[in-house]
Amino acid sequence: MAGPSESRPRVAFRLDASGAIGGGHAMRCLSLARALADRGADCLFLVNGEAAAVVPVLSGADCRVVGPDPDAAVAGLRAAWPDGADAAVCDLYRWTAPEEQAFAAATRRLLVIDDLAAAPHRCDLLLNQNFGAAASAYDGLVPPGCRRLVGLDYALLRPDFAALRPAALERRQGTGRPETILVSLGLTDVGGITGRVCAALATITGFARAEVVLGPAAPSIDRVRALADADPRFRCHVGLDDMAQAMLQADAAIGAMGSSSWERCCLGLPTLAVTLADNQRPTAQALAASGIVALAGDATALD
Repeated sequence: MAGPSESRPRVAFRLDASGAIGGGHAMRCLSLARALADRGADCLFLVNGEAAAVVPVLSGADCRVVGPDPDAAVAGLRAAWPDGADAAVCDLYRWTAPEEQAFAAATRRLLVIDDLAAAPHRCDLLLNQNFGAAASAYDGLVPPGCRRLVGLDYALLRPDFAALRPAALERRQGTGRPETILVSLGLTDVGGITGRVCAALATITGFARAEVVLGPAAPSIDRVRALADADPRFRCHVGLDDMAQAMLQADAAIGAMGSSSWERCCLGLPTLAVTLADNQRPTAQALAASGIVALAGDATALD
């Protein structure tokens, strides 16, 4: 285990981002890192080689590219902090409990972020921020002394969303037909889903504007830009800096499940939700059953 910190707490994050994985793990870890930095912590990101291209905001953080195994992560951490970290955050589906334990050797405390409750974890804290998640789902999956942070009370949201919530909820009062539709289907635009959705949306009347948000590596960029040139209702935003304001100004959204779901919920934005991965289905179905979203289905089935 790491020794005591010097003047500032040191927190290391281990996560991946890619075209297949998406950028959601990175974005929620960045939200946590910002909150910790505001409280005086030094934060280090240990990431895969694709991460900074998929999530450009990572380039402004202290990042080190590491290999996939925990030994590489430990080496990267110790290269930055020879005495180890005060705490570490692991947001990886593919590491096993022994791999988490190996990474934990370089830190005093380990937080694992999980969405599935499907595998054992060796950690001091377990975070599952999903709607409908139950702490009891981790019985037998985490050590007896592990603190379980489960449910939307622990959602990793940036402060700008919370700050805009009162104005957003007031704006939603008495909203009629949606004039402005926000289309945001993930930074990586899996399978070009954004282009397909926008092409379908273009055949519909009754809305004034579609604000389409894409990551810089999204495969639909050219298709959406061409559509925006042909149809003045559409505007293409690549690498939008202020998603909270975009959600505030929208009347409805077509959005991916994942971390952005909680941002839209915070701002009361009516959403037609699309699942991009199998592990998103349970949460999507729970939200739909509670009337929080309308569920369009899986991205692979939308043509």
